[in-house]
Amino acid sequence: MSTVPRLILKNGREKSLLRKHPWIFSGAIERVVGEPGVGETLDVVDSAGQFLARAAYSPSSQIRARVWTFASEEAVDSGFFRRRLERALDSRRRLGLLGAGGACRLVFAESDGLPGLIVDRYADYVVCQFLSAGADRARDLVSDALMELCEPRGVFERSEASVRRKEGLASQRGVLRGDAPPAEIEVRMGGTNWLVDVANGQKTGAYLDQQRNRERVAELAHGAEVLDAFAYTGGFAITALAAGAAGATLVESSAEALRTAEREAEANGVAGRCRFVAASVFDELRSQRDDGRRYDLVVLDPPKFVHSAEQVNAGSRGYKDVNMLGLALVKPGGLLATFSCSGHVDAPLFQKIVAGAALDAGRDAQIIERLSQPADHPIALEFPEAEYLKGLILRVH
Repeated sequence: MSTVPRLILKNGREKSLLRKHPWIFSGAIERVVGEPGVGETLDVVDSAGQFLARAAYSPSSQIRARVWTFASEEAVDSGFFRRRLERALDSRRRLGLLGAGGACRLVFAESDGLPGLIVDRYADYVVCQFLSAGADRARDLVSDALMELCEPRGVFERSEASVRRKEGLASQRGVLRGDAPPAEIEVRMGGTNWLVDVANGQKTGAYLDQQRNRERVAELAHGAEVLDAFAYTGGFAITALAAGAAGATLVESSAEALRTAEREAEANGVAGRCRFVAASVFDELRSQRDDGRRYDLVVLDPPKFVHSAEQVNAGSRGYKDVNMLGLALVKPGGLLATFSCSGHVDAPLFQKIVAGAALDAGRDAQIIERLSQPADHPIALEFPEAEYLKGLILRVH
């Protein structure tokens, strides 16, 4: 008799797994046979005992198990993690995303068949987030494989996201393999130079999901006066200036992030065309609106306003308010590039919110382009939850 723990589903609750969706919620479970540890791999079977998947068990989470594999013959061992990591790396390599000195998301969790695992590369360093119980249990296997496959100077962990609390896991930060990263890593992204603090910066050090969108917005910014709201370290503004924008105002609540933006502007030779404003973004945009300031291009890239389904209404009001302010600051005929990184706000809802903001702001606008997340943040067809970043470029009249 097998000693592998088993998770038995209620009758009829196997449909999502048959469609290869990787999440199993607590309400779908009839019972668990055996005593699996936190993050331990167990077999998932239907009510008749038929094998469905092999998954990592998370007793503290509403997502009680996350599927590693749907193949009964595939063991979840060191070879499994190596194969999945090789596949993810090969995908990025084929897309030309692994250039020397650059930055790229190497593993995007469920979309790369490794639920709860995020891996980002910054030049010669790799940064990991182990965000689920299963990924956390596989930390050493993943770290060893990354050292072998990527040959970085070091592997660093930034497992601090709030989702770990839902998994019953404490935050973790530190060196996993190799050397500790320097205080700032110099990387090249989209023809510009950036300074990344992987130990203390946002996420794993930078917002890699906006790389391509910055470049696209910059293509429309030649000769423009640009407002970069929620600028962080100036990604949109500096990329636009490097592409020929006339000037840029960067508004960011974090003075520390703006100090990094100043150094990055110097490194890219555009500091003389920058104005840096450390302030509450909402307050500063209201002040500029009331003062009659107007721009050729306004970029709104706020942090996530919606963290759960219960926050959709409140978060939608936040998106509407900031878009009303942004629209008011665009010159007639100018552009607004506006984004949401909240997965609970889908693209149709985001468009509806922005349309309502335009109506209340008394501005007419046309969608000239829709933007999404880049190729190193892929969306598995069976896992639509991976699609979270959406953007609109509007012509405002």
